Amino acid sequence: MVVSPNDYAPVAPNLTRMYKPLEIFIGLRYLRAKRRNRFISFIAFITVLGILLGVTALITVLSVMNGFVTELRERILGMASHVTVSSFDGHLAEWRNVQTDLEKHARVIGVAPFVQGEGMLSSGQQVKGVQVKGILPNQEPKVSDVHGKMVSGSMEQLKAGEYNIILGATLKRALQVRIGEKITLVTPQAINTPAGVLPRLKRFTVVGIFEVGHNEYDSAVAFVHMADAAKLYRMRDDVSGLRVKLDDLFEASAVSYELSNKTNGEFWITDWTRQHANFFRAVQLEKRMMFLVLMIIVVVAAFNIVSTMVMVVTDKQSDIAILRTLGVSPGSIMGIFMVQGVVIGFAGTMLGMVCGVALAMNVDAVIAFIEQIMGIKFMPADVYYISDFPSELHWDDVFQVCGISFLISLVATIYPARKAAKTQPAEALRYE
Repeated sequence: MVVSPNDYAPVAPNLTRMYKPLEIFIGLRYLRAKRRNRFISFIAFITVLGILLGVTALITVLSVMNGFVTELRERILGMASHVTVSSFDGHLAEWRNVQTDLEKHARVIGVAPFVQGEGMLSSGQQVKGVQVKGILPNQEPKVSDVHGKMVSGSMEQLKAGEYNIILGATLKRALQVRIGEKITLVTPQAINTPAGVLPRLKRFTVVGIFEVGHNEYDSAVAFVHMADAAKLYRMRDDVSGLRVKLDDLFEASAVSYELSNKTNGEFWITDWTRQHANFFRAVQLEKRMMFLVLMIIVVVAAFNIVSTMVMVVTDKQSDIAILRTLGVSPGSIMGIFMVQGVVIGFAGTMLGMVCGVALAMNVDAVIAFIEQIMGIKFMPADVYYISDFPSELHWDDVFQVCGISFLISLVATIYPARKAAKTQPAEALRYE
């Protein structure tokens, strides 16, 4: 009896009607079935575990970096203003009228004047360069949080004519001074005397110490009363500028642009995004690099998907040949094996997302537990300004990580699935 290939034609439609969709049914059946080759199952498990660890690490690290960025931004903006309005020559005249106009803006919640200059502080043999900021103690809390960062003393002790000064904690340690001691401030302005040109000197009394947790301010900033600073730097009734605080710090660029257009460029207006642009740009670059480095874990796991699926295709050569003989198309064969790779990638990604979100939301408790078990402190407070691990989960980061991970897993299944689709039934069944 001669069997024609057409005799098998009706079988495929019946198979298709029985199991819809055919690719998903057979692909999931292969995943559930106990394979003869246990090593393949082990590699599949390692693949899921690798994707899980990669996604978990990515979500956790990105969340911790987001937390550090937020913490640093709050500390920096606790001292720096959201928007700064000054003149091009450094002397802002009629600043009271400008302050009144700024306070009328809907986004503005606080405005305070300041006088700023450079100088050197000396105490005994110790000398340090500093940035001197003259402020009004009753208005400064409107635009900064320095009054809440006082370690000793208070901002109210800065009184006009008494020449008191408040130092950063790091600066105070460098100068080796204590509360109540005298220090000398040397300014770049010079005075003519019979002995020649001499720098301007003034003795100040240390009345307070602040610590904001950022070395840029704690080691190089000193506060004095604005009237004392104006006399020292010969500002008369002018100020260096006005510091502006907004109800939303992320609107600083838009507000500064709006104010600049409104004043027709009469004033020099800048905001915190320009003043600290390099710092936050560097942090964002570091975040991207960490993302790329940790994504390698997912890529390595995707290579395991390729090796796993190649071994499965090799193991199922006879099954593929029988399905092709029954009329299953190469596209359907390809879909069967892509289902297996996609399920592995999806399982690893979803498990990684759950573990990553859970770890990111409880990273402080996990770190504290590990420190307690190991008896060490990863970030001691006497060395680091930020001694804990702040975490801020952004769902857009989570979706981005999971999307890329799943896409890599999907791409990894294409080669072994195409290899399966190219299987020739006669060659595969020759030795069966």
